Amino acid sequence: MRDVTVNSAQRAHALIRAGILSGEFAAGAMLSESTLAASMSMSRTPVRAALGRLQDEGLVRIYPKRGALVRELTVDEIRESDQVRHAFECAGVQLGNPEARHQLAARLRENLDGQEQALYRRDYPGFAALAMQFHRAFVELANNSTMLAFYDRLQDRQHLSIVRNSTVRGQPDLVLAEHRSLLKDAEAGDWMTFATRLREHQSHGNDFE
Repeated sequence: MRDVTVNSAQRAHALIRAGILSGEFAAGAMLSESTLAASMSMSRTPVRAALGRLQDEGLVRIYPKRGALVRELTVDEIRESDQVRHAFECAGVQLGNPEARHQLAARLRENLDGQEQALYRRDYPGFAALAMQFHRAFVELANNSTMLAFYDRLQDRQHLSIVRNSTVRGQPDLVLAEHRSLLKDAEAGDWMTFATRLREHQSHGNDFE
């Protein structure tokens, strides 16, 4: 019976987390244990466990007898995340060898085409997934598993920043142009120009609706 409860809690966590990251459960929404349990055909016990885990991950805040509030990212959380991502992505470009950079460029051009198609369809969660792969690839250039592990811990914040970003929705051509410029700098190994351009790109990422 315990295994069933654990599996149900894992399933509830995955479904609620996906709903938050996709925007189905928007920032400021109050999630009800009973409503969530009914929608997933399970008892409230695994849902309660899932919400507790999501609170530990910083995605919701639980209010006893009221529900779980989907959190908005704070200014400090965005700033701190951007600083870490900036350091790791720039380090990857600086440390990557020429062959790795050229292979990266070939791979990411296809990714950029996918980003453009997703934005054209207004598929913002789909765009966010591709944009996260795009930025992560710069860290991969360093061939450092420890860097990647730390970077990946910021994935949820990064996803929410992209999905809720007003520049992505209002000026998609600007976002794509900045991504193409970042890729050009990375392929050339010009990490100093890359660093400056990435900081400017991140400043646009702080515009929320």
